[in-house]
Amino acid sequence: MNIRNVLLAGLLAASGLTHAKLTSVDSIAAVVDDEVIMHSELTDRVGVIKKQSAKMRLPPDAVLRQQVLDKLIDESIQMQMAERSGIRISDQQLNKTIENIAKQNGMSLKNFKKALQKDGIQYSQAREQIRRERLLSEVQRYRVGNKIQISEQDIDVFLNSKRGRSATGEEYRLGHILIQLPSQAKRDDIKKAEKKALKIVKKLRSGSDFSQTAIAQSEGRNALKGGDLGWRKDAELPSLFANVVPTLKKGGISDPIRSASGFHIIKINDKRGGATKLVKQTAARHILISENEIRNDQQSKTLINKVFDRIKKGEDFAKLAKEFSDDPGSKVSGGDLGWVNDGDMVAAFEKVMKKTKKGQVSKPFKSRFGWHVLEVTDYRNKDMGGEIQRNQARQLLYSRRFEEELPIWLRQIRSDAYVELKSKL
Repeated sequence: MNIRNVLLAGLLAASGLTHAKLTSVDSIAAVVDDEVIMHSELTDRVGVIKKQSAKMRLPPDAVLRQQVLDKLIDESIQMQMAERSGIRISDQQLNKTIENIAKQNGMSLKNFKKALQKDGIQYSQAREQIRRERLLSEVQRYRVGNKIQISEQDIDVFLNSKRGRSATGEEYRLGHILIQLPSQAKRDDIKKAEKKALKIVKKLRSGSDFSQTAIAQSEGRNALKGGDLGWRKDAELPSLFANVVPTLKKGGISDPIRSASGFHIIKINDKRGGATKLVKQTAARHILISENEIRNDQQSKTLINKVFDRIKKGEDFAKLAKEFSDDPGSKVSGGDLGWVNDGDMVAAFEKVMKKTKKGQVSKPFKSRFGWHVLEVTDYRNKDMGGEIQRNQARQLLYSRRFEEELPIWLRQIRSDAYVELKSKL
């Protein structure tokens, strides 16, 4: 993987990789409100695009330079908006973004930096260009995204549409075994193949490994992959399987399905999405003792231990939480956190919560917020599929509206800005 191409095709494509260097022969290409765009900056950006698109047919240089200049003008207007609005990207936010980019490319941050260096990209420059792209995204979200409203009726209409059902429907990870028939199968051939298929189904339902069975017995195209057909949405299921697959549970094995080519056996290896998704939830309450102006970490630890001892002696957890807890969100309700999904809490808290049985109170432990004791009061599996599906639909509708509104907004801010082209490109 060429990391230069990855970056140029993604975050850095719109930003360039080098800052313009002013020289004695440099000149102004355009004035944009309170800033200027130099010819050297324009030339640098054109060079980046040419490297990125080396194997593609680009427009003539004059046309390309005009397109790039228009892009630079739009960016300059938005960056000045960010400055006036006080929009900032902190180092912590930037570090997280860079870590995510590295992760998406299957690299550690250290290896990501090495890959940049290998492709002639200075990490400091790439870092600032990523910051720039984040700023542009934040300005667009603030000025365009915040004005987009998706109603519950919009979501209902979308989910009931053919496109909505396809986009948010359930997906299945399928395993497939085919017992093939000869091209002109006789009755005995069909009976023999069906008998073999039924025997395989019986063994699979008794615990035989599907993947190994597919490799050994299947005559389908994916046999050597253990029969794995990958993820398929409802709308992408072969018509032969469309009525069977939705009726099977995860891990379920179908009866043999007859077609002209033979007998098919389907397994649901996994499911995701759709209107049904059981999520494990934990009901918990806690008491938090935090370090503050009058209490250091050691004193906080001493206090939480005293509170824990009082709980062990039978004092009411809720009353102690109301008296001592430093968590303003749960203090008034006796430390009650309500129902918590996996991943909702910080790692240190979740680790202890998962180890604590129903009705038990944990020993004092520390998170980045301070010292805690927690009690698990209940467990349940809640069907969150409908909510997840609606959130997915909301995001799809938002993205669609955003893509429609963004070009209109860009044209508007361009018309409102002072732009003066200073010389020929």
